[in-house]
Amino acid sequence: MRTWATLLALAAALFTYSGCSSQPTANTAEVTAASTEQTRAVEDARPWQEILPGGESICSDGSPYKFLTRQGDSKKLLVYLQGGGACWFRGNCDPAMKPTYNINLAQLRGYQTGIFNLDNPSNPFKDHTVVFAPYCSGDVHIGASDTEYPGLEPDQPPLTIYHRGRANMQTVLDWTYANATEPEEIFVTGSSAGAIPSPFYASLIADHYADAIVTQLGDGAGGYRQTNSDARPHEAWGTFRFITEEAGFDALDSSTMNYESLYIAAAQRHPNIQFAEYDAAQDSVQKSFLALSGQQDVDLLDALTANHADIRAQADNFRSFIAGGESHTVLARPEFYTFAADGTSIRDWVAALANNEEVEDVRCINCDQDGHIDPQ
Repeated sequence: MRTWATLLALAAALFTYSGCSSQPTANTAEVTAASTEQTRAVEDARPWQEILPGGESICSDGSPYKFLTRQGDSKKLLVYLQGGGACWFRGNCDPAMKPTYNINLAQLRGYQTGIFNLDNPSNPFKDHTVVFAPYCSGDVHIGASDTEYPGLEPDQPPLTIYHRGRANMQTVLDWTYANATEPEEIFVTGSSAGAIPSPFYASLIADHYADAIVTQLGDGAGGYRQTNSDARPHEAWGTFRFITEEAGFDALDSSTMNYESLYIAAAQRHPNIQFAEYDAAQDSVQKSFLALSGQQDVDLLDALTANHADIRAQADNFRSFIAGGESHTVLARPEFYTFAADGTSIRDWVAALANNEEVEDVRCINCDQDGHIDPQ
């Protein structure tokens, strides 16, 4: 039976991409932020502004949640959900053991590469107002539970993890609704763990901005398909405390919830929205976490193909771009401007999506190798 165990195990995607080890660390979030070139401070004419929303928002360890915004064209809005791991049992939730998620936002800084590079004239989002939703709840932005994980030894006290991804995202949405009052074009996206819930939040945003053109793109989370485990991480997170109360998602079932479910429900509720997914054919990060969940030697391209077929069987407003190679995510990386597949550059394909143009599915020809174009 397909569940989210594999998908959500792999949500540690950006954690690994950022160059961090999955070994124990005093503060995973600090190491992640410090080790990646993407997260250095932005000191340009449009710097990131930090928002401390308070209320019910909180990181996994009880520290404050915050998010970033950057002012641009008021008619063009980019909403980005950050990735950074997941946890659903004591061993990978406990900061003193082997945490596989961003624990807090102590070192949060705005990205400056890929679609966040304002100096690249080819950036299709260089003029957009940006709302950047950081991630520190260990629940791929869809948790609603302060979960107590019992000790693994008789003298080990229980550990409470604040899985408040849904509340954190609501503070982001509330600020956006109050401050971006009349956007005409909205692009909702996220990488890795942030890609997983992006169709869900695109649906909520489209419900609010009924007159806007909304487009969605998930970056690097499409290959989680089957698992040999009955584990259901979303139950530890309390996802079903709210999700079936959201318009269009009432038919979801905890026992069968999977990667495709959110795309199908969102695409059926909003048939005029273009939903999309980007992945590399043999994403090494996704494959490594599939192996951890018991699926050895997975051909990720087969998993991607099957997942996409399941979505298309119930929704025709879905497109996909499968690049060659083993890389993980692309939107926030310099390779956004240099990767291509079957003669189509990723940058051009995403730009067409952002311009509300018709795009076709793109699939790598030589799927074992990265496809490069001349840098722009």
